[in-house]
Amino acid sequence: MSTANPARSYYAPRGGHPDQKVMTTDRAMFTEAFAVIPKGVYRDIVTSKLPHWHNTRLWVLSRPLSGFAETFSQYIMEVGPEGGSERPEPNPDAEGVLFVVEGELELTLAGKTHTMVAGGYAFIPPGSDWQLFNRSSEPVRFHWVRKAYERVEGIDLPEPIVTNENDIEPTVMPDCNEVWATTRFVDPDDMRHDMHVTVVTFQPGGVIPFDETHVMEHGLYVLEGKAVYHLNQQWVEVEAGDYMWLRAFCPQACYAGGPGPFRYLLYKDVNRHMKLPTLD
Repeated sequence: MSTANPARSYYAPRGGHPDQKVMTTDRAMFTEAFAVIPKGVYRDIVTSKLPHWHNTRLWVLSRPLSGFAETFSQYIMEVGPEGGSERPEPNPDAEGVLFVVEGELELTLAGKTHTMVAGGYAFIPPGSDWQLFNRSSEPVRFHWVRKAYERVEGIDLPEPIVTNENDIEPTVMPDCNEVWATTRFVDPDDMRHDMHVTVVTFQPGGVIPFDETHVMEHGLYVLEGKAVYHLNQQWVEVEAGDYMWLRAFCPQACYAGGPGPFRYLLYKDVNRHMKLPTLD
């Protein structure tokens, strides 16, 4: 069991429902290139439930959409005491990543049982035998990223991984005066993996100094802090709890605000050929 560093902060939604006096307008937006789902959207009435999960609800942050982001789905799961599932994943081709933002869960994966707390990360290969339960007296909240694994002839399936971000030394980006770092849970050169889920950290004033414009789709959940993000010619202010969903080639850059670090959980698809249309 890993104990999360108390200096870390992980935003977790609580649900609830606003009263009739609250302004309706918010920062939510959906465009042809990106979507912003602010933390105020995570309300009780927009939760979903899943088959074979008990005492569990979730917020769906993204799902494959034709013409938009097509490679992955991302949920925020909320599992109450004694909740969980013996049959969590119905798709044998789906790989998954779990990232805990609040509480404690018990994960059994490939015959081994792990206790995961805030900052906990698990990679679940396709076809895995796994179960997840909340044995504590408080709800546990975690992200669940799912992707259909792209098999390649001659390359083995990746192995399960269970760790905690606090046990991994972040990789500092070059030429940035140590204000920009990425916590990587898998080796970027490991071709077995076709997706990466990382934690990106900017110190106040740190920037992405150019508009990244690339083929990888993104899900970015802000764990801590605030920033202004440049998304396809628009500047958008984001804070802890907000989610950004970016389709391929959406230009993106950011300035980190203060007074503390700006940190987010990042998904991207990697290490595979681009799919080509099949001719009849």
